[in-house]
Amino acid sequence: MAADGLIQGPLGAECLHVCVDMQRLFWPGGPWGVPWMEKVLPAIEELAASHPSQSLFTRFIPADRPGDGPGMWGLYYRRWEEVTLSKVDNGLIELMPQLMRFVPPAQLLDKRVYSPWTEGRLDAMLRGSTITTLVITGGETDVCVLATVLGAIDRGYRVVLVTDAICSSADNTHDALMELYRTRFSQQVELASMREVLEGWR
Repeated sequence: MAADGLIQGPLGAECLHVCVDMQRLFWPGGPWGVPWMEKVLPAIEELAASHPSQSLFTRFIPADRPGDGPGMWGLYYRRWEEVTLSKVDNGLIELMPQLMRFVPPAQLLDKRVYSPWTEGRLDAMLRGSTITTLVITGGETDVCVLATVLGAIDRGYRVVLVTDAICSSADNTHDALMELYRTRFSQQVELASMREVLEGWR
C-alpha cells in the first residue's frame, strides 16, 4: 500500500482546486443530505480562501421535470421527482454561502451528470491552460468525486485527493473508495490531508 502525502512533491501555479458539489442540496437536512458535509466544509473554505483564483466549484443541476433525462436518468428522476427543478426550492442548487463568496475569482461549473468531464465544459475551461494538477475536495466520495477523479486520471492530470475534505452519506463506501484509491490507483492518486496541501501549496 502506498504512503499518503504529496508523493510527487510540492504544489504550485500549475494547480487547480476542484471542489465537487458543495451545495445546499446536500447539506444535512436537505433532500440529499450528506451528514459529513458539515465537518469538511471549514477545511474546504480554508483551501478556497488560500487559493481563490485557483479554485473551481462544480454544481450538480437536477433535471427540470420528473422523467426528464436520457435513458436511465429519466427513471432516476421519476424516483427523485421532489428534487427536480420544477419541484425543489431552486435556492438549494446554490453553493454553500461560505464558498459562494469566493466566486469570482473562483470559477463555477454546472453539470447535469455525476462527472464534470462528460459534457465537455471542464475540458474546454482547461484547454490551453498551464494546469497539470487537480486538488479535489467535496462530495460524494463514492459518486461525483469518484467520477471527477477517474476523468482526471484518464486525462493524465496529477490528482491530489484531500482526505479530510471529502465526504459521503455512506461511511462504508467512503472507506471502500479510500482503500481503492490507496491500492488500485496508488500511482495516479495522491491522498493528502488538508494541512499537507496547505503547507505544500505555496
